[in-house]
Amino acid sequence: MLKSLNTSRWYENAWAAFIFFTRLPFYKLYSPNSESYKAVVEFWPLTGWFTASVTAATLFFGARLFPPSVAVALAILMRLLITGALHEDGLADFCDGFGGGGSDRQRILDIMKDSRIGTYGVLGLLMYGLLLYLSLSSLPVETAALTILCADPYSKMLAGQLLQMMPYARTEQEAKARMVYRKISVPASIGLAVQGLLPVALLFYLRPALLGYWEIILFVPCLVMYVLYRIIWSKLRGYTGDCCGALFLLIELSLYLTMSVLCE
Repeated sequence: MLKSLNTSRWYENAWAAFIFFTRLPFYKLYSPNSESYKAVVEFWPLTGWFTASVTAATLFFGARLFPPSVAVALAILMRLLITGALHEDGLADFCDGFGGGGSDRQRILDIMKDSRIGTYGVLGLLMYGLLLYLSLSSLPVETAALTILCADPYSKMLAGQLLQMMPYARTEQEAKARMVYRKISVPASIGLAVQGLLPVALLFYLRPALLGYWEIILFVPCLVMYVLYRIIWSKLRGYTGDCCGALFLLIELSLYLTMSVLCE
């Protein structure tokens, strides 16, 4: 009976994650209970399997019809359509808040909650998009597609650790979604690790030459995650949903940049 309840709970939480982190009408197939949305980060890398698969497939097959540079642009566009630019919105708010808020914690939070985009947000998105496009374009098409399959879930796994490292910066009533993610339990942490690391194993299996650089490939995103964690902690003493989204994109970008150096 207990096993059945746990399986049902995980099923609900997984559905909630796909509904929350994508803009596809998964809600028409199943409607999880409202409490499940507090656990969506536990299945964030799993949604990454889906978004990464669609993005990588768009790049791989698109390169059969268009020049590789065009296929990269189409792949990026496809992910934006699937996710509704949810994480990019978080990155823009993150750049605006931390760029324009100085050392005033409340001012940073207020700026991040403002729906209007500022100068730092625009510049942040432009630089992020440019580096993302150039780093993926610098890789052979097959390698770029495999890297996407690995980087998306792995980076979401790392970004999800923010919930364990600090409290939420606002109250639940002040949250944009009127919801605060719950702390990740030990079983859920194991599941999160499996979701994030399996695609990494696939990358090394299909590209064994990269095994000689496994420390760099895994360590650089972890280093970026730690640096961003220190910045967020020093300014806010807590995280927000925008911080999680920004962390994911910047950690993922660091992996693409690393691969562009290793495969040069």
